[in-house]
Amino acid sequence: MTEGNPSRMSRKITRRKLALALAGSGAASALAGRPQGPTPPRNALDDLETARRRVKATGALLAKYEVPMSTEPAFQFKA
Repeated sequence: MTEGNPSRMSRKITRRKLALALAGSGAASALAGRPQGPTPPRNALDDLETARRRVKATGALLAKYEVPMSTEPAFQFKA
């Protein structure tokens, strides 16, 4: 009879709540194999250059696909 004993009751947790709990505790980075120590200082110009290279690579990848003009966007701009 475990119905009246709260210590024996199982608690259900959703995957989202579990992910939030792990992300907050630093366990997510440990599971991903990332070091948990302080990160070294980064050069902002290197970050900018890396971002520009990624944007160019993504643009080149998207340019390979042909999208007809009749295709509607998933959003609308309203002024």
